[in-house]
Amino acid sequence: MKVLWFSNSPGNAIERLEGSFVGSSWVSALDKRIQGKVELYLAFYYPKRSDPFRFGETTYHPIGRKNWKLNVLKDIFRTRIIDKQDLNRYLEIINRVNPDIIHIHGTENPFGCIIPYTKIPVVVSVQGYVTVIEHKFQNDYTKEELGPGIHNFGNGLKNFLFQKSFSRIKKNLGKRKEIEQINLRFTKNVLGRTAWDKRVTSILAPHSRYFHCDEIMRDVFYRTKWRYDLKTVFIIHSTLGNKPYKGFETLCEALYELRGLPGIQVQWQVAGIQENDSIVKITRHKLKDRFPKSAIHYLGNVGPQQLAEVMLHADIFASTSHIENSPNSLCEAMLLGMPCIAAFAGGTSSLLTDGIEGILIQDGDPWALAGAIIELCRNPDLAIKYGRNARERALIRHEPDRIVNGLIKCYREILSESTIEHNIN
Repeated sequence: MKVLWFSNSPGNAIERLEGSFVGSSWVSALDKRIQGKVELYLAFYYPKRSDPFRFGETTYHPIGRKNWKLNVLKDIFRTRIIDKQDLNRYLEIINRVNPDIIHIHGTENPFGCIIPYTKIPVVVSVQGYVTVIEHKFQNDYTKEELGPGIHNFGNGLKNFLFQKSFSRIKKNLGKRKEIEQINLRFTKNVLGRTAWDKRVTSILAPHSRYFHCDEIMRDVFYRTKWRYDLKTVFIIHSTLGNKPYKGFETLCEALYELRGLPGIQVQWQVAGIQENDSIVKITRHKLKDRFPKSAIHYLGNVGPQQLAEVMLHADIFASTSHIENSPNSLCEAMLLGMPCIAAFAGGTSSLLTDGIEGILIQDGDPWALAGAIIELCRNPDLAIKYGRNARERALIRHEPDRIVNGLIKCYREILSESTIEHNIN
């Protein structure tokens, strides 16, 4: 079976293009595992011009734009929905590869514009619906707080050009939402993972068939296991992003409520953001005296090996996002066997059952979050039980061979149905 992927991620091609393995993603993990079971081709955007190449058992098609540096500057001031040049590049790759099936990873990227222009069956994977993310993006922050104020993004021409304010990012999301909704009108096959994305699919892609397929996580999280370690200071771990909807303000307010409680000392380590990031600055400005002066350790962006190590030294994992589909950070924490607290948002209830594998709280509720932390800190047996149950469930859900075989089964079912439809017509 010849399969062509379109993805924002270059998969394992990054190792060849950058000269070393600089990171990994679930696309890389799936790319590696599916090699040899299908004839795989992967198309992705890459800023430099590069001819197609074979690496491992996958053939990669970097999509480079002419005058790409100029386009980067242009895109600061306007967001392109689609242009003919890009569409033609996609179609050229399709004609060159001539795949049996096309798999587009992500609903919001421009690759979906190919669907009306090809007779080859196409399946689209849901990563997270931008339509809903854009709706939840601002959360409790005001327009003024998300704007390009000096206290948020600095001053000067460089900051104006390259450090986009959150209000500008929200506008960009609005354009991507348009892409998503236009493409989904033509989408016949959707791959998803949660009850949430299935329900949203039924609205945004009402003529599509829905297939369930889980994701492979990064290798290191399968190989290591969390163990309880009694400490005088409890360490909470969260992996966030520099975005308003990730719930950093909930984390800060929960930490404020925990201060001074008898017998509870908490340190919160946060991966994915740095102290000088915009979300930290605007949250500090918003919360004023309620913003924790200490007790937050910012880890910034860390690789998978280091991330697993710092998570193993923590006592609790907490996901505070106001909207998610199936957050990899929560899935990785469950694989490690950590006791987890997660906001009941989007698809998290499909990953973790409240009172069985962890605790679900209402998103944006710092008091419930602080209370859940106290509950686990004061009941180590319960924390250990939740972590053990979480790991057992995650190991089944993210078992690589099961996922690869399930994906190939989906491909075959789509191809079979497509053949029947073609014969009827």
